[in-house]
Amino acid sequence: MPIWNRLRQATQDMQAQLLSKKNDLQSGAFRDASMAMCALVAAADGTVDAAERQKVSSLITSNAALGNFPPDTLSSRFEDNCNKLAADYQLGKVELVQLVGKTKKKPAEARAVIQIGIIIGGADGNFDDQEKAVVREACHAVGIDPSEFEL
Repeated sequence: MPIWNRLRQATQDMQAQLLSKKNDLQSGAFRDASMAMCALVAAADGTVDAAERQKVSSLITSNAALGNFPPDTLSSRFEDNCNKLAADYQLGKVELVQLVGKTKKKPAEARAVIQIGIIIGGADGNFDDQEKAVVREACHAVGIDPSEFEL
C-alpha cells in the first residue's frame, strides 16, 4: 500500500477513535492542549505561514471530534498560540509543549491530543519529519511512547 494511502487510512482511523470518545473530551485542558498541538504542528518548521495557519484553522473548526467547543473559541486559542510561536518560536514552543503536558494525568485526553496532532500533520498528505518531531516531543510531554504512534 502506498505511503499516502497508509497515512490517509491511519488518520481516518484516528478520527473515528476521537469521535467515539468525543463525550469524554470536554475539558478545558483538552481544548487548550489540542489547540497548542495544532499550532505546534502548523509551525513545525519554525515559522507560521499564513496559508498553513488558515488551512489548519479551517481543519480545526470543521473537525467533529472538537465539536464540544465553540469554533470561534478554538480559532481564537489556535491564533493566540500561533502568535506566541511567531513572536518567539523557541519560547512559544516550550510554553505550548508544557500546555500539552497538562493532559498527562488523563491518558485518554493525552492520547487524543497526540492523535489530533497526527491528523493535522497528515491532512495535506505529507506528515513530514519536522511535524513528526513536534508530535514526538508532545508524546514525551504526556508520557506516551512515540512508537505507539509509529513516530
